Amino acid sequence: MAKQAAGPESGMSDQWSDEHGVVDSSAIPTHDAGGAPIPVTIPIDLAPGVRVVYTTRLGGVSQGGYASLNLGGKGGDEPGSVEANRQALSRELGKPLRLVSQVHSARVVDADGRDPAGMDAPPADAQVTTRTDQALGIFAADCLPVLLADPEAGVIGAAHCGRKGLVAGVIASLVDMMVSKGADLGGIVATLGPCICPDCYQVDEDLARSFDQVFPGTAGTSRFGGVSIDIASAARMALRASGISRVVDSGRRVAAATHYLKDDQELDAIRKVDKGAEQARDIRADRAGHWLCTVENPLWFSHRRAVLAGVETEGRMLALIMRED
Repeated sequence: MAKQAAGPESGMSDQWSDEHGVVDSSAIPTHDAGGAPIPVTIPIDLAPGVRVVYTTRLGGVSQGGYASLNLGGKGGDEPGSVEANRQALSRELGKPLRLVSQVHSARVVDADGRDPAGMDAPPADAQVTTRTDQALGIFAADCLPVLLADPEAGVIGAAHCGRKGLVAGVIASLVDMMVSKGADLGGIVATLGPCICPDCYQVDEDLARSFDQVFPGTAGTSRFGGVSIDIASAARMALRASGISRVVDSGRRVAAATHYLKDDQELDAIRKVDKGAEQARDIRADRAGHWLCTVENPLWFSHRRAVLAGVETEGRMLALIMRED
C-alpha cells in the first residue's frame, strides 16, 4: 500500500541500524531492483476476488507540478515519464492497464474485446469487463471514479463521474452494460473513489441550480462562501436509481493510508512546492471526513488545487478495478 523509510518517527537512527543490524520492520522498498520508483497505491477489497486500487502522487518519475506518479497523458507532462509511470503501475498490479479517453459523456466501452497487448484508449467515460487479465482504469483529478462489481457473475465496471457525465447518465449506462453481460442488480457492489468534496466544489448559481434539479439536495454552500455541488451524493442517488444499494466506504482505508503517509519524505517534498496547498486547506490527519477530497488531501492530484495556486501543470491519478486470477 505505502512506503515509509526508517527515521526519527521509528525511534532509531540510521547509524544504530547500521551498527547493530536493527531494521525498521515497517519499511517497504521505495525502488525496484532496477532502481525505478515503486508506485504508492491504496488497495480496497471491494468484494471476494475483486480489488480496487487508488494511485497516489507518490512513487513515479514525473517532475515539477506533475510530481511524481502522473498517469495522465493530456496535461503536458513528458510522454516518456507518463509511459514509465504506467509501466511501473502495470508491473505492480501484475496486469495491463485498460484506459479510456474521457470526454464527460455516458458512453461505455466493452473491454472484453480489446487487444490484451493494445494501448488504445477509445473515447468513453466507463468500461466493463468479465476478464481477469486486465485492470480497468479511470483518470481523476477532482472528478469522481465509481467502481462496481458483481463477484458472483464475474463482471466489473468503472465510471468517470464528473458533473456532466453524471447528468448525462453515465452510471445508468454502466450498470445497463454490466447487466447485459450477466451481472445481477442485487449482486452488484460499488465504491466511490477520491473526488472534490462539496466544501471545495464552488460553482456559479445557474450551474448549481440546474444540477440540483437533476439531483435534488446536492446544491449547498462552499467554504469559500459561494454555492457548491456534491457530486459524490449525486452518484449515490444515481446508483440507487439504477438499483444498486450496496456501497462500500473507501474512506476508512484511505484514512489509514493518509495517517501512514503523512510524514513521508516524498510527500513532504511535494507539499513544499505545491503552492495550491496553501489555499486549499491542506489536509491534516485529524480532519475527519476529508481524506477522500482531492483538493484537501495532498496524496491526490487536483485540478481545482492547481487553479487556486494559479499554476498550469497538474497530474492525474488512476482508480482501478480488477478481478483476481
